[in-house]
Amino acid sequence: MKLQSKIITLFITNLIVITAFSQNIPSGIMKGKVIDKTTKRALEGATILIKGTKKGISADSTGTFILKDIPEGTYLLNVNYLGYQEKQINDVQIISKKTTYLEIEIEEAAIGVKEVTVTAHRFENVRLAPVSNYGFSREEIARNPGAQGDIFRAIGMLPGVSSSGGEYSAIAARGQGTRDNVYMVDDIPVSQVGHLEGYPSSETGFNDPNGGRFSIFAPRVIDNAEFQGGGFNAQYGRKSASYLGLGIKEGNKENPLIDGQIDLMGVTLNYDGPSYIFKNTGLFLSARYQDLQTVENIADMKNLGHPKYQDFIFKSTSQIGTKNKLSVIAIYSPESFERTTDNVKEDKDLNNLLIIDNTKNNTILGLNLRTLVGKNNYFKNILYYNRFTSINSFGKSYPQTDASGKLINPDNIPFEAGVRTSDYTESKLGFRSIHTIRFSNGSNLISGIDLDRVNLSNVRNLSRTDTSYVFNTGDNSSNPLKYYTLVEPAFFNVDVNKHSNNASAYMNYSFLISEKFSVNAGLRYDYTGFADQHTISPRLSGSYRLNESNSINFATGIFYQDPVNSEIADQPDSFKLKNERVIEFIAGYKKFFTPDLRLTIEAWYKNFDNMVVRPESGKVEQNNSGTGNAYGLDINVTKRLTEKVHGQIGYSYMQSKRNDNNGLGEYNFAFSQPNQVNFLIGYKPDKHWILSTKFRYATGKPANEYIFHTNIFNDPNKIRYSAEITNKNTKRLADFISLDIRADYMFKINQLGIIAFIDIADVMNRQNVNGESFNPIIGKMFADGISIFPTFGFKFNL
Repeated sequence: MKLQSKIITLFITNLIVITAFSQNIPSGIMKGKVIDKTTKRALEGATILIKGTKKGISADSTGTFILKDIPEGTYLLNVNYLGYQEKQINDVQIISKKTTYLEIEIEEAAIGVKEVTVTAHRFENVRLAPVSNYGFSREEIARNPGAQGDIFRAIGMLPGVSSSGGEYSAIAARGQGTRDNVYMVDDIPVSQVGHLEGYPSSETGFNDPNGGRFSIFAPRVIDNAEFQGGGFNAQYGRKSASYLGLGIKEGNKENPLIDGQIDLMGVTLNYDGPSYIFKNTGLFLSARYQDLQTVENIADMKNLGHPKYQDFIFKSTSQIGTKNKLSVIAIYSPESFERTTDNVKEDKDLNNLLIIDNTKNNTILGLNLRTLVGKNNYFKNILYYNRFTSINSFGKSYPQTDASGKLINPDNIPFEAGVRTSDYTESKLGFRSIHTIRFSNGSNLISGIDLDRVNLSNVRNLSRTDTSYVFNTGDNSSNPLKYYTLVEPAFFNVDVNKHSNNASAYMNYSFLISEKFSVNAGLRYDYTGFADQHTISPRLSGSYRLNESNSINFATGIFYQDPVNSEIADQPDSFKLKNERVIEFIAGYKKFFTPDLRLTIEAWYKNFDNMVVRPESGKVEQNNSGTGNAYGLDINVTKRLTEKVHGQIGYSYMQSKRNDNNGLGEYNFAFSQPNQVNFLIGYKPDKHWILSTKFRYATGKPANEYIFHTNIFNDPNKIRYSAEITNKNTKRLADFISLDIRADYMFKINQLGIIAFIDIADVMNRQNVNGESFNPIIGKMFADGISIFPTFGFKFNL
């Protein structure tokens, strides 16, 4: 049974317990602190105004403010300070007899601008990131139609980001892949951010590059996100495409809040409040369990297998004296996928005979200490540990059928388990120290070091010679009538233990050449132990203000990228993969029509060399012979979430070409989609309703050309088919078209305040599926669309 690609989510949230008063209007308290975004210093005298009311206050000498007797409801907050950009914070919720706590960062205005009234949401309009920069608040992530609260699906509609369709929760930016992005979670570098990601394909045994199907971050876990599609500064490296910084929600030190979600896939539960153990400590806890078997049974897709995953997130935030802030982060995300003969017999056409038993575990631990030193500078010291394990077993079943194709003895299908097995572990112990200082002339200097040790263990085994039924023209040059390839244990099996010590040092100086011209000059040094390679990466970006609302922006630099750890673990000890290199140029124009309405136009070009390629399919060896280039144009109009309307509309043109230099010539890169159009709008007509919709169009992804062969063994008792790849990525799949709709409704029942929403993904049912590039089991499940299942949740205050 193939379902339509629709996901209808009904999420009832904010089940708020309210004490009723017969005479008084319910009211609450707002408390917070205003600090300088660059130096983290308290801003005495900053004014805080609640729009639509007469309530306002100035921050005291510690930057702290308290506003009392605020009627229960949702408000827009304006924060101002002389010489700083104005900041607006939307959807600040005041709850009866509770205290809402906010830590507000505002950014210093550029010198020479007499009056700055720019809605400076967190991470947006930053002098250090003049190009390709977009910010997301917690509410913008949660309200993004069709994203289901997933930050990666929300980012998927930004200009220059390739759309992989609804089956993936991953991003590929400006002509590069999903593995090429810098991911920082509370300043901790991470590489594994998705579930059901990169399962070895049934034919090659090597990883799927399209990314995961679900994020490891449950809805409303991420409090803020900063995405930069290119040209990021020297503080970030070892990846070359884009930068994504994620901030996990900090616990409210004043009041506890528990919210959760229950649906057909499982349950999510969050705690946001005081620790009750340590003074001045907020605690945020999230636990999620998802099991897709019930959904598969209802959808009559029992042939797929049994995927399930969990996510457990812990974050404590403590203010230690007046100068130190300590965050402790722990994330544990296990998952499993199993396919047995019970699933094989449910496949009516017996297209998939695989027996699979896979488990993965992802652990992230970190300590982040921010220390104020001197008058205008501070240190961040981050100690972290990441560990990822993947244990996979692939076997084959041998069902017997009669002349009509009906299964004989379906409850006792012969099978062979563990034909291909792998046991892979990567771990990293790292330390980062970052110093930020503002000088008296208004310039800023960021400098730092990163040190880490990486350990890899990879045991992969093929128990016998196996057959691959997908092969490239030329793989059988000695016997062109052989329409399959043999995978030999000698070319598949590895038993590797490797370790590497890596070091980085960087500095980025941001300064004004004139009152209108700001420049960021950076330099990064990296030593990569596995490659035994030293690299230097200069970076330069800047902005020239034509006037208060118009600017010309640019960025250029060299970006080196480490090979993927799992690919390093595949290589013989005698061979070292080198770092890939990308040279990038960006030029853009930015215009503010109003403080929260922005037009961005950017043209970009990239040159690739030393790209890692696999010269022979089915073999582990890789080299750095790949080259290529990419270029494009992004046009975007963004209206940030303030008051009634938010949204964006964008168009992207992109070409990305690669050449493996194996004699077959240039080809379209897997994520090259020449034309993309995105549109999102959200509207809040009154205090009850929030309505939003999102439309996405993209040229179909590149696809291989095939010749299909029948009865390749010339044996009527053993009919087998194969596919010969004659040209790489010369065709294209059908265009990707998707329309998502979301509606939120807020109301009260007696003493209960309730917010309910319905989220419908891919209303048009035009989702494009690339059956050639993703796992046929997991991928099919989400491409066909496990859908039309209601999701119920709750949220209440203790």
